[in-house]
Amino acid sequence: MTALLLLVTPAWAASASTPAAASAPQAATTVCALACDTLDPSKAAQETFPVPNVTVNGRLLELHVDDVTGMAWASIDHGQVDDSVWLDRSWDGGSTWDGLLGKAWIPSAWTGTRTLMYNLYDPSNHRRAVLRACGDAQGVSCTQWAHLKVCAAVCDGSDAAGGDSRPVAPATLSGRTIALHTDSSGMAWATIASGKAGDEVWMDRSWDSGADWPDGSSMGRTSVPAGGTGTRTVKINTSDPLGRLYGGAVRACGRAVEGQNGSCTAWARPAVSRDAAAADALMYSYDPNTAYWPSSWWNSAVALATVIDYMRQTGDTRHAWIVDRTYQVDRVSFPAGARSSDPIEGDFISRSTDDSEWWALAWLDAYDLTHDSRYLDEAVTIANYVNGLWDTSTCGGGVWWDRERTYKNAVTNGLWVRITAELHNRISGDTLWLGRATTAWHWFTASGLINGSGLVNDGLTSGCANNAQTVWSYNQGLAIGAGVEIWRATGDASALATARRLADAAVASPALVSGGVLTESCDTATGGCDDNGKQFKGVFMRYLQDLDSVTGNAYGAFAATQADTVWNADRDSLNRLGERWAGGGTSSAPNVRDWRTQASALSALLAAG
Repeated sequence: MTALLLLVTPAWAASASTPAAASAPQAATTVCALACDTLDPSKAAQETFPVPNVTVNGRLLELHVDDVTGMAWASIDHGQVDDSVWLDRSWDGGSTWDGLLGKAWIPSAWTGTRTLMYNLYDPSNHRRAVLRACGDAQGVSCTQWAHLKVCAAVCDGSDAAGGDSRPVAPATLSGRTIALHTDSSGMAWATIASGKAGDEVWMDRSWDSGADWPDGSSMGRTSVPAGGTGTRTVKINTSDPLGRLYGGAVRACGRAVEGQNGSCTAWARPAVSRDAAAADALMYSYDPNTAYWPSSWWNSAVALATVIDYMRQTGDTRHAWIVDRTYQVDRVSFPAGARSSDPIEGDFISRSTDDSEWWALAWLDAYDLTHDSRYLDEAVTIANYVNGLWDTSTCGGGVWWDRERTYKNAVTNGLWVRITAELHNRISGDTLWLGRATTAWHWFTASGLINGSGLVNDGLTSGCANNAQTVWSYNQGLAIGAGVEIWRATGDASALATARRLADAAVASPALVSGGVLTESCDTATGGCDDNGKQFKGVFMRYLQDLDSVTGNAYGAFAATQADTVWNADRDSLNRLGERWAGGGTSSAPNVRDWRTQASALSALLAAG
């Protein structure tokens, strides 16, 4: 329970007509989402007028909003030379604002002008703004603030029916019960029960997981009426699809009529469905400005493929925009440190062969989702590069893990078989990629990477023997996925049989499964897995699901166990999923949750269908 020290007016009750001159202009930080502040309005994809225009001494003042880019601009018409127009932007629902944004004056011989465009949303920092147009034409006036209410399927304040679930335990205060409720559309409301007339209940809404809530304090605040013992608020939205703000968090709060103390529930995000809730929590960390999940390059490729898998499997295409966004922004070159410790040389290629290959698989997945040939062409470009690192002079074949040709390992070659087979299965009349795929598969299965227990070790020694290094789940999964795709390409029953042998060995092995739950060896180590290992289990589940789809649901029970365990034991109230699918953790080895563990666990949920 959290004591409340300050109770404020609901954000949407702030004045919409206070002139900009009432507040000294503040220096505005440039905001970048799909574009950065000061984009020219000629680049707008759409023009809407969400609030009424205003006239000031005969001049027409209008606010224009492009909901596609989430940006706005202001205009003044029927004016005179030196009349001016600008935008105010507020991050706290209109209580304070950055003023005079893009201020422009009507030039000589003109009767109007406009500002440049500014962002309504800051997804990188999980903030939602409201904007208004202001002008000075021998007197200052402003429009109303745009988008004070959040509107998804319906707008804040709607009370439509849609089910009732309680995502977190209620709070108590002097015998009262304060509860948070959510419905099947992702809206939330609060109730107070066993109280007295004059008790109050409201909600707070945060876009950054409860760290702060400047534009969502004391929402829907209402009091228990005379003669009553309880009441409820109206419903509010927990996501803003226009702003690409995924996973808004809410909590229910209340105050007893006697005294000044309050109490709140924990912050929570609704879970309309398991898969959707997990996907939204993953998208929370995607940065539209840089178009990747920050600080991990190959992991971002896998996360992108996981979101694509989610869209293909569920038909929910709310996140489809990230496919083109990632392609457009990140296919160029970057210096070392900007995306990876290695320079990215364009077309998602770097010295680390497997990093490049993960991106090839992501673009093949994007092609399957969109049927846009750009993505297939991108995968071919990457694959042509990787093919230059195949040689037969060491170990009789195989792709090198790096450009320096220091190591032949399982991940690089499992990826290579899958990529080449997928290319063949998508390029009409192909024989080139088929030949490379079958050659690579035969080399892989004969190389010694698969040990006598049917488990895939990490790589080969300089003498071309199995190096007996750690059995990682993603190496096992890639080998399974390689066999399945080779079977699709060739009809070779032995390839499918090999995939099944590898899957059976994995689910029966204490090296990979503990208590029926997929468990990486680093999951139980002090400090847990590094950023690479956090994502391994999801790769395994992705390709086990692929095998399951062509073997009559042979692994459905195992997949269901993983999904149920993840959801019931590994999830917090914000639908964040951790590294250890069975839950648990200690102060010295906590169950870490970040976007990499989120992507991995989402693959487990998807595998259960």
